[in-house]
Amino acid sequence: MAFYADVLLDLPLKQRFTYLIPEELQDALLFGRRAVVPFGTRELTGYIVDVRDEDDSLFELKELKRMIDSEPVFTNKTVELAQWISRFYLCSEGEAISLIIPGGRRDSAYSGLEQDEEFSFGRIDRLSAEQEAALSTILNSDETIFYLHGVTGSGKSEVYLRSAEAVIAEGKGVIYLVPEITLTHQLAALVAGRFENRVAILHSALTPSQRLKQWRRIIKGEVDLVIGARSAVFAPVENLGLIIIDEEHENSYKSGNTPRYHARQVAQHRIRKEGARLIMGSATPSLEAYYLMHKTKTIVPLSLTKRVAGGVMPKIEVVNLLGEKRTISERLACLMKETLRAKKQVILFLNRRGFSYFFHCQSCGFELRCPHCDVSLTYHKQRGKLACHYCGYTRRPITSCPECSSLDVGYSGYGTQMVEEEVRSLFPFARLERLDTDTAQKKGHIQSVLERFKNGETDILLGTQMVAKGLNFPHVELVGIVLADSGMHIPDFRAQERTFSLLVQVSGRAGRYTDKGRVVIQTFHPTNPAIVHALSGDLTSFYEGELTARKETNFPPYTRLINITLRGRNREKVAAEAEKLAALFSQATKTKGPRLLVSSECPIEKIASNWRYHLLIGGESAAQTHHLVSTVLGSYTPSGSVYVEVDIDPLSLM
Repeated sequence: MAFYADVLLDLPLKQRFTYLIPEELQDALLFGRRAVVPFGTRELTGYIVDVRDEDDSLFELKELKRMIDSEPVFTNKTVELAQWISRFYLCSEGEAISLIIPGGRRDSAYSGLEQDEEFSFGRIDRLSAEQEAALSTILNSDETIFYLHGVTGSGKSEVYLRSAEAVIAEGKGVIYLVPEITLTHQLAALVAGRFENRVAILHSALTPSQRLKQWRRIIKGEVDLVIGARSAVFAPVENLGLIIIDEEHENSYKSGNTPRYHARQVAQHRIRKEGARLIMGSATPSLEAYYLMHKTKTIVPLSLTKRVAGGVMPKIEVVNLLGEKRTISERLACLMKETLRAKKQVILFLNRRGFSYFFHCQSCGFELRCPHCDVSLTYHKQRGKLACHYCGYTRRPITSCPECSSLDVGYSGYGTQMVEEEVRSLFPFARLERLDTDTAQKKGHIQSVLERFKNGETDILLGTQMVAKGLNFPHVELVGIVLADSGMHIPDFRAQERTFSLLVQVSGRAGRYTDKGRVVIQTFHPTNPAIVHALSGDLTSFYEGELTARKETNFPPYTRLINITLRGRNREKVAAEAEKLAALFSQATKTKGPRLLVSSECPIEKIASNWRYHLLIGGESAAQTHHLVSTVLGSYTPSGSVYVEVDIDPLSLM
């Protein structure tokens, strides 16, 4: 008797594929396992989602080539989750399930935590009154979604962990998401002893085989608590009781590749399906979360207004950079000198790496741009290279204009390398370390830099967003934001929100244990609302003002947006396909309801030699907007040389 396996493949094809099961495997449990299967001239990894003894195929079927797993690596719940991702994010089931399952082919020896790690953080004996009230609401309310809106240093982590302990005591599992790998390690050290090492870690720095080992532990029920970045939201926790999303506002919870899922949306789906609870938290909630808390009441807000370690919110001042001669203003330099003299630490933040980022000719106005991308090249002085931060293209610097041969050329703007050079000249005896993507290539480098800073072996830490998120350094008394304007003028409706959030978060690194914390915000635009409200600490006024602006312009959270990007090597073909797709949307659009808002080149028209056009669809009804896009794309087949990406609820339109 013949048996057949239904298999999903990581391809943008919305169907299952049937293969014959070889005789030697017909008695084996195959559901939930991966197999190598022939597909045309290739061999691909297939995910076996059904086994049956009947098939009505008119074609001659190929056999499974060989099994990858000796036991199942996914369950029925995983298949159901993949089906939901496929429907919601408009991708294939195969793309969805391959996103969920780690790609390793064998278990590795990775234990999940480094053996020499010291677990010096224990359970805090007494909660503050605000923490107690928040914990009581979470554990005793009939509601299922909660938001801890707490100032930096207010003890959100302890409320998360107490909630997790209570859920685990009920015999259920917990998923704890953090936005960065560095925070994953910090959290692991905090909780390993507290949860008797029944902890699994999932993040992108692990090899696929290491991730697979952790995945198997979770499936076998050897784990109570799963810690990880974005993709840990898929962890196969069988009896799920709680999902925690720390620093919910972070963009890193949104995937940049197809399927472009958001961990918050996946978490909301899982808790509804599996009868669990969801706790989110941040000092600066996303505007969507703020709206759901205060306008629709679909999320229960819980406030933590005081720092639990005795520190008070830092004093913040703004320095206008107009007229300043250096990247470090006289005021910031003066405060740095005072802080270092007092044997305290300084964090300098600039969200732009490299030395300078804009080469131009003073005579004819020529700009040196990447030949493969529609962006300027950044000068990296230490490497002696001009580099593109989108595709990685590099070239040697030039001394004359290639257009008019003028020698009157130069670089404008500045990045972390230039600031590092200037700080070393101002404070030659201070111990300075820089932390950005350029310095973080070496394995373990981020951890070692942060560890030295935490231990007081470094006086000044200069970095990009890596130093802005969730990190807790007791001896930091001064934070300098070298240029607050770097993300403010991007043509994106979220630019103000991102700037405000970043300013508040970076400021929160100062004075967490004392009353002497200082923050200096350097800017060319001191009257910008994001800076004014960050300076005053008036979060409510910023959020309410931003909501008013979004409502007037029909942007989220009042409108559901779906961005469709078409890209390819041939500009004319991509433009033609965009025009063809836009015509289909125009035909399908009714007088009322969702409609095509934009059909044009992307703001960054070319990346990695691919020309990019996008169509932006918007509507007040999420369901109607989703249905329109799903229907139109279902009737559209792109040219073979043009790739189509669908982004539900985009965080960036660049």
